[in-house]
Amino acid sequence: MTKSEKSSQIKQWARELGFSACGITRVREASEQRDHLIRWLENNYNGRMEYMARNVDKRLNPAQLVPGARSIIVVLMDYLPAGRLSLRQYKISRYAWGTDYHYVIKKRLRQLLERMQHQWGQVQARAFTDSAPVLERYWAQQAGLGWIGKNSLLLTKQGSYFFIGELIVDIELEYDQPWEKNFCGTCTRCLDACPTHAIVQPRVVDARKCISYLTIEYRGDFSAETQLHGWVFGCDICQQVCPWNRHARPTAVEEFAPRPDLLSLTDKKLESLTKPEFNKIFRHTPVERTGYKGLMRNVRQNQRHSSMAGDKERQND
Repeated sequence: MTKSEKSSQIKQWARELGFSACGITRVREASEQRDHLIRWLENNYNGRMEYMARNVDKRLNPAQLVPGARSIIVVLMDYLPAGRLSLRQYKISRYAWGTDYHYVIKKRLRQLLERMQHQWGQVQARAFTDSAPVLERYWAQQAGLGWIGKNSLLLTKQGSYFFIGELIVDIELEYDQPWEKNFCGTCTRCLDACPTHAIVQPRVVDARKCISYLTIEYRGDFSAETQLHGWVFGCDICQQVCPWNRHARPTAVEEFAPRPDLLSLTDKKLESLTKPEFNKIFRHTPVERTGYKGLMRNVRQNQRHSSMAGDKERQND
């Protein structure tokens, strides 16, 4: 088969495996991203995510992750769940309502690799999804799948409610043209809506202010002033206000459907949640990352600010 035929076949298999989009780009060093990454790290915008400062060269050059790497197959998988949770006071990011995407996407990327190996013999590859030093959004843009929005997320004309995965392989393929057009225009809704002003400038996020970082990655105690605005895991605000997400449709991937126990979880039940109940409701979901203690810490912080707001309101009466 020619490189063009192989690329077409890979994209067909990707669709059959449930990926909503697939693009392919050449392995090379992303040298034009070095200054941006270094400045971001020098400003300590990574917070306590020390791993972001490690393996900078690997992050910029996928060839260091896979011996003989030639091509990056980038896939998107929609995750927007249908329906809504019973929670009212507390909020959980929509990407965390179903099975952890690491399991789902890596499994299907391995299936994609198996089809390639069955068809073309020995193919060396590694599958990634938010699990290694890979500039995922950058390579997705290079593979023609979308543009980097002002909230720093990858955007398409169908929105941003999707996961990104990569299969870095050692074979030459036909490559897609990078996405050149940015369709954010003069819109600043994501910057304006962020309650903690974490988007310090277009496409630059200070993780130390980001509610998603604070509720998931940050492991310490909160100061009295820290506000989570009802979020107990992640944050969707900059996506909720993005005009392009008006076009987002619920996912057809069964694993991302919310479980009945989560759908029926109420504010009162969450506030008194036990460790065994946490394990039952959130097993194999992204919420496991913050753990039981982290989730309940986030609940208590929201309770603190709700109580403070109530006290202030009574004082003003």
